[in-house]
Amino acid sequence: MNVFGFAGWSGAGKTTLIEQLIPRLVARGLRVSLIKHAHHSFDIDKPGKDSYRHREAGATEVLIASDRRWVLMHELRGETGPTLDEQVAMLSPCDLVLVEGYKAAPIPKIEVHRPALGKPLLHPGDPHIVALAADAPLPGPLPLLDLNRPDEVAEFLCTLMENGR
Repeated sequence: MNVFGFAGWSGAGKTTLIEQLIPRLVARGLRVSLIKHAHHSFDIDKPGKDSYRHREAGATEVLIASDRRWVLMHELRGETGPTLDEQVAMLSPCDLVLVEGYKAAPIPKIEVHRPALGKPLLHPGDPHIVALAADAPLPGPLPLLDLNRPDEVAEFLCTLMENGR
């Protein structure tokens, strides 16, 4: 499976760009999955629901399934969480795994950058960043993609995959 990341400061537009890319990549016939790193405690379950009550009672894993989707929730309960490689291995086979976050991961990445945020660029310190997606011109040696043109970014990703990157 091809694994490709998107890194950038909060508010730069990573989620929006990925949301725009997925249907474009799927339309090209690719099966796409996503791993999103959350920097805080999160919960997809709702208090009062059976699954929530079972986790609160101490279950390590709760799997909820219907005829439309399924989800497996795993409580770490003090254990170390899975690495990015372990998370990728948990996914069903697909053509492309998009990764949001995991700034330090040694995977090819596009840095999403908005100069108006006033944050420094990440790419000078990360050799795995292969391009920038920005909403303004930026100097530098990396390819510059227009953050407001997701078709351009999708084309770039597909070209990288075709070239075995």
